[in-house]
Order: sequence, then C-alpha cells, then structure tokens
Amino acid sequence: MIANTEQKNLIKTARITGLWYLMMAITGILGFMVFHSQIFVSGNPEQTLTNLIELESTARIRLLLEFGIVISQALTAVWFFKLFKDNYEWEAWTLGIWGMVNALAIMISAISIASVIGIANSEISAMEDKVLLIQVFQNIISNAWGIGGLFFGLWLFPMGYIVIKSKRLPIWLGRIIILGGIGYLISTVIHYTGIDFSYNNFLTLPATIGEFWMIGYLLIYGIRPSDN
Repeated sequence: MIANTEQKNLIKTARITGLWYLMMAITGILGFMVFHSQIFVSGNPEQTLTNLIELESTARIRLLLEFGIVISQALTAVWFFKLFKDNYEWEAWTLGIWGMVNALAIMISAISIASVIGIANSEISAMEDKVLLIQVFQNIISNAWGIGGLFFGLWLFPMGYIVIKSKRLPIWLGRIIILGGIGYLISTVIHYTGIDFSYNNFLTLPATIGEFWMIGYLLIYGIRPSDN
C-alpha cells in the first residue's frame, strides 16, 4: 500500500516535471524561433532599432516569452531534482544546478532584450548612439544563447545517466539524451572556434529528439516502478 502511494506520488511529480518541460519547449520555440527574427536582425542593428520602434508590442511579447523560458527552465530543474533526489541524490543535485545555470544564461538574454526595448524608446537623440548600444546588447543576447549551449548540453548528462541507471524510463531515451548533450558541447565549441562546419546545427538534433521524447514519456507514463 505504501509502495503504491509512493509510486502514485512519483508519477504525479513526473507529470508536473513534464508540464514544466513542455512549457519550456513551447516558450522556447515561440520566443527564439518565431518572434526573435521578427525583431532582431543579425548584423544589422539599424534594422533592429527600426523593428524595436515600429514593432514594440512584438518586441515585448518576445521579452515575455523569454521570461517564460527562464521560469519554466528553473521549475523544470527543480522538479527533476524532486523526482530523482531520493535514489540519485548527487546526480539530481547536478541536474538541478546545471539546469539553473541554463535559466541564468537565458536571464542574461532577457535583461538584454529589456535593455534594447528601453534604449529604442528612450530620449537619446543621437541615433548613432542608440544603434551602437543595440549592437552591444544584441551581441550579448546572441552569446548568452550561444555560450549557454555548454550548459544546455551539460545538464543532459546527469539526466541521461539517471534514466539509464534507474531503468525507470526507456534506456534508449537516456542514451539519446546523453548523445544530445555531447552534440551541444561539440556544436558550441565548433561555433566559437570559427570552424565553418555546415552540419553544425544537426549536432543538436539528438538533444531535440531526446527532450521531446522525455516530455512525452513524463506526461503520458510518468515513471516506472522501481525494480528494487
């Protein structure tokens, strides 16, 4: 009876974890892949400034979605820790802490987005000054996400390890997640060493597959009973 109650509580925790993870995915796709390019034009701070002024409401939606990513990433990390801490305390702490670092990296981006919105609509009269400041913050946004790839990859290692070790989720899920973590690390290093590798974006594909598989499994099945 106690075992059944504990398992039901774990399934509930797993599904809440899956919900936060799903929210992170949705806000990430909308914010970074849909709205971001409508405002921020790489290598063109002048056009970015125009967009920030003329599409201010869209820019603020982009900022709110960044808030959503930060909050859901932090809560996903916390709930993963809660899910695994009893049997894999050290790994759960690592997963939670590295997940929080992800949230901090994205928060730097959110601070920079808020700053460029303020600069674009400020009383600074010289357009050249506005353009220069926006270029600086635009680079910070880009590099917060780019260098953040190190920890976007690292937090997948303890996640995948726990999946494989516990056997309470599909073992191949854990393997793909670890492969995705490796892909993130290699992709980030390649990008910042300036190597022209046309397939660099494909290196993070296993992470995308693994994370959506993880979300689906947590929401639908929760977590398997322990074999012990």
